[in-house]
Amino acid sequence: MFAENVQLRLSRYPGHGRDLAAGYDEVMNFLARMHEESLAIFSNLTDDDLQKHCVTPDGTSITVWKWLRAMIEHEIHHRGQLYVYLSMIGVAAPPLYGLTSEEVRAKSL
Repeated sequence: MFAENVQLRLSRYPGHGRDLAAGYDEVMNFLARMHEESLAIFSNLTDDDLQKHCVTPDGTSITVWKWLRAMIEHEIHHRGQLYVYLSMIGVAAPPLYGLTSEEVRAKSL
């Protein structure tokens, strides 16, 4: 969706159902393919492209660089959701930057 919009195209978001990918292997392959396609689009953006305006799925006009920043914020939101869900089922979340908060604290004292 973000990659479509930064190309100044309207979103064609198909949802996130099993019709796109079912089962672990298919989901991981789909993720890899979409990631690769998106990186190809993002890597071809010029400085001028980043200053253009695209249209979000709700019809809002926004500069491309701000839309890309929103993509990162959206990913952070989902990471937070995953950490909450893991905590709820008693699974330790992997550290983001190599150390857990407890390890950072221990090294700081």
